[in-house]
Amino acid sequence: MNLLSWLGQWAFAPMDWLVIGLAVALAYIVFGIAGFGTALVAAPILLLFMPLSKIVPLLVLLDFVAAFGNLLPSRRDVSRPELLRLLPCMAVGCTLGVIFLLNLKSDLLLLLMGLFISAYAIYSLWIKARPSQLSALWAVPMGTVGGTFGALFGSGGLMRWSPPHPARATLSQGVLFSEAI
Repeated sequence: MNLLSWLGQWAFAPMDWLVIGLAVALAYIVFGIAGFGTALVAAPILLLFMPLSKIVPLLVLLDFVAAFGNLLPSRRDVSRPELLRLLPCMAVGCTLGVIFLLNLKSDLLLLLMGLFISAYAIYSLWIKARPSQLSALWAVPMGTVGGTFGALFGSGGLMRWSPPHPARATLSQGVLFSEAI
């Protein structure tokens, strides 16, 4: 495929580029605050302009760059034991997510993405008091599910505890490693 044909598939009107740019900018404001969430914000808007099969790799690349940019300033806040518990489970989850991504029809993937975003939104609005820390055993399902959703939709981001700085730094580095997988 030559460069002109590749660029031709991205021929959007100027207003489309504006909406896409604003969606991505808003998504990365959320990423800067929370350490994850770009797909939850950008993907529903980007779906108006491009297929999910193009959105996921785009957001994975952008998440990798953003997480890499957070590496140096936040490296002291990362909880290495938590990251080491999560990474193997995230690798398993990423493998499952890629298998699902390659074998499920795009309509089903869109439905699953909508359900994922809706479930997360309802959870965020409904649950006011979150436990400060769950058992270390929760790293297995959280890492696996986070890795699966990360590979499927470009956003996983499940953690088992929530002190703001270590959680955001660890989650951001988890995104970096999961995107690299």
